[in-house]
Amino acid sequence: MTDLSSLFADEVVTNAYTRFVSVPGLDGQIALVTLDNGFDHTKPNSFGPAGLTAFGAALDEAFAANPAAVAVTGKPFIFAAGADLKGVPAVTEHAQGVELGKLGHDVFRKLRESSIPTFAFVNGLALGGGLEVGLHAHYRTVADNVPALGLPETMLGLVPGWGGTQLLPNIIGPEHAVTLILENPLNNGRTIRATQAKKLGYADEVFGSADFLEQSLAWAAKVINGEIAPVRPEIDRGSGWDAAVARAKALVDGKTRGFAPAALRAIELLELARGTDISDSASLDKGFAAEDEALADLLLTDELRAGLYSFDLVNKRAKRPAGAPDKSLARKITGVGIVGAGLMAGQLALLFVRQLKVPVILTDIDQERIDKGVGYVHTEIDKLQRKGRLSPDASNRLKALVTGSLDKAAFAKTDFVIEAVFENMDVKKNVFAELEQHVSPETILATNTSSLSITEMAADLQHPERVVGFHFFNPVAVLPLLEVIKGVKTDDATLATAFATAKSLKKSAVLCGDKPGFVFNRLVTRTLGEVMTSVDEGTPFDVADNAVGALGMPMSPFTLLALVGPAIALHTGETLQAAYPDRFVSSPGLEALVAAKKPGVWSYEGGTQVVDPEVAALWPQGDNPSTADEVLDRTRRAFAEEIRIMLDEGVVAAPEDIDLCLILGGGFAFWNGGITPYLDRTGASDAVNGQRFLAPGVASVS
Repeated sequence: MTDLSSLFADEVVTNAYTRFVSVPGLDGQIALVTLDNGFDHTKPNSFGPAGLTAFGAALDEAFAANPAAVAVTGKPFIFAAGADLKGVPAVTEHAQGVELGKLGHDVFRKLRESSIPTFAFVNGLALGGGLEVGLHAHYRTVADNVPALGLPETMLGLVPGWGGTQLLPNIIGPEHAVTLILENPLNNGRTIRATQAKKLGYADEVFGSADFLEQSLAWAAKVINGEIAPVRPEIDRGSGWDAAVARAKALVDGKTRGFAPAALRAIELLELARGTDISDSASLDKGFAAEDEALADLLLTDELRAGLYSFDLVNKRAKRPAGAPDKSLARKITGVGIVGAGLMAGQLALLFVRQLKVPVILTDIDQERIDKGVGYVHTEIDKLQRKGRLSPDASNRLKALVTGSLDKAAFAKTDFVIEAVFENMDVKKNVFAELEQHVSPETILATNTSSLSITEMAADLQHPERVVGFHFFNPVAVLPLLEVIKGVKTDDATLATAFATAKSLKKSAVLCGDKPGFVFNRLVTRTLGEVMTSVDEGTPFDVADNAVGALGMPMSPFTLLALVGPAIALHTGETLQAAYPDRFVSSPGLEALVAAKKPGVWSYEGGTQVVDPEVAALWPQGDNPSTADEVLDRTRRAFAEEIRIMLDEGVVAAPEDIDLCLILGGGFAFWNGGITPYLDRTGASDAVNGQRFLAPGVASVS
């Protein structure tokens, strides 16, 4: 037998403590097992080998006392965050993975196979193995303030391997199981809250957090006494299951294009679960053994290592941005100005007022545009109220904070002004020059430019030191990345304020050097350029568009082009071409597309994606087509070359920041680690640069 404890030598052990609780009206006591690693909520409970062993021992102690019921709960605000991931890279043998899976199954199934009623009182965050503990219990309650419940495994490169794939579809139905096992994790790790858990069937009841444990115990007593019998859905093992599996396959194909092994394995396990009888130990043995094998296989993949690397970037590096000045230098923001009142400006205003709760003033060239911009924000706030995310009082307070003015003198009392006007250097310079006449010398002047020079924009100002790039990604409410760009004269107080503001806005900021396109747009423009050039040379549109799925982009290049807008893509490309004419070339096809005012390449006939005939006619193509493999190779090489140049230029501090920008700014795949681990393992880094971006073993098996 493998010594798993040696692989998880750094495990922060989650202990389990058993106490016996008397409940009014119940004959006998409830054994309450509490999971607690000894730290506060900032270090969640997790399950490594020692923690699983401790949990199993506590359950044995509880059952041995023959109580009226056994219940599991967590420390304040935390139920359990799943497996301890720190030891996973040390798993290098298939047998080790099987044993780790079996250990979790053996402990958790004590709850399911008990003749004594078992309960999970989910009092806080429950992810992965934490959620699976609840699935093994006979009954589940959830506190109404639980911030997140979910199964993020397929996003990381694993499957829910401690019962999730077999129990969940047989408890809440296969359709809802697809949502939790595949759809949510593949949508940037989306989680659910208590009300959704009740709606989907995971939670039998939801109780208020103030007296959650007391209410859960009282409810459990009624269940034990037969006064309450939770209703469970009838599971459709026929056409309903077929439809769920079909949705899962379409979802995985659309999101991963078949390049994520964990998602494909999860579908196999969901299909197997159709025949799993969760009330029969022998049937569970078969299903759980399949989970053990899947877990063991996936633990040895590069995709899992890359997923863990991504997880570490998003949860650690993003919270401690490289190069950010001391936060003590940051100035307090008590008022915000926004120049522009279009869609992007409206999104920014909504974000600032919701998160900072300070006055926000919009301005534009005429009153009609201002009224439309303010009206947009008010309408969005009303929508949030109707959805129950804001109280009527909170809604009214926020709307009162958002106003508009034709006169930029209204910005006199603001501390932070951001422009969201047309992407033209002269326009932006004029805006800042006018603003300097009305705001204090300490007011931050931020630009939402996606590619223009911060240094040039600030060059003619009296106080260029307070100008900073503050580049959001669209849609603002969804994408967490914020590129903070330092101009040559931007001072530390301005930068510190920018980073502090980003944190208050709940955005992840990455410090970028003042080079055209910064990080995300520069790399994506280079990639799009390679794909479009291949079409210019004669490659069929569908071949070029489908060739780069392995890169882990959230959508195909021409789909992205339509989303961004051909005119914006052309403008960004021209900016980069002017700076780097040897690597960024103009696409005659894109120029023709913009001249014809076409929104994109694709049209749809009967739900089928086809090239718009007008686009095919206007896009000039040569007679030197590439194969799909050749298109993929040239895009990989372009990525590798451009990233190395960016690192040499000091655009960011390290390759990890490149990956963080791609993951958070554009949803690049966790299982590729953004992009540099993928370039390393495919050999593109060595082929182009003569070296890897990351050390061997980082985000890869070798």
